[in-house]
Amino acid sequence: MTKRSPPPMAPYLMALVLFITISSAVAAATGYKNHTVGGTSGWFFNSTTNTPATNYSSWASTQIFNLGDYLIFNTNSNQSVILTYNNTAYLNCTADDSDNGTFIYSSGTDRFNQALTIPVPLTIVGPNYFFSDTSDGVQCQHGLAFEIQVQRGIGLPPSLNQPPPPPYNEPPGPDNAQSPTVTVADIPKNGALSKSADVRVVVYGLGAVMVLLQFW
Repeated sequence: MTKRSPPPMAPYLMALVLFITISSAVAAATGYKNHTVGGTSGWFFNSTTNTPATNYSSWASTQIFNLGDYLIFNTNSNQSVILTYNNTAYLNCTADDSDNGTFIYSSGTDRFNQALTIPVPLTIVGPNYFFSDTSDGVQCQHGLAFEIQVQRGIGLPPSLNQPPPPPYNEPPGPDNAQSPTVTVADIPKNGALSKSADVRVVVYGLGAVMVLLQFW
């Protein structure tokens, strides 16, 4: 009686590797992400010591930024939030609202020391520069600034294909001190894309693996 050899394992191992690769690709594209700038330190500057709350360049180096993601600035009205694609404006710590490549985000408040949450969408691939131009750029010059590289990821959602420019409001002076309140803008939830699309891709990938096995 002839002893049967066990079936070769190579086809099954290749199929397993293929399935894991498909699953990993799907997991990497499940939606958009909110990045809280500075982590728990927020977006703040100590005007007494002229120091930022944290090293924002170091924070940014730990993140991966894609189109459609949001940067969430937990801050107050003592700081401004400037987004520019102009490297010269970034290096000079100056914001010009007539520059089409520079956007000045503000809550519209004239109160000093008012707590704010400012969401900023990432809509352009490549270098994006952020800084505060308050106190004639002093905050930016002393570290309240950072640069990120935005990748394409899964692309922009339809709602961000043509983002409107934000309104400009001059940061208030210390004479306008008021008791702090919190202003929170609407922000997207993590994983904004439908998970049903991801399930379909995994199912189709598994089906492709099963078809390949029939030919081994």
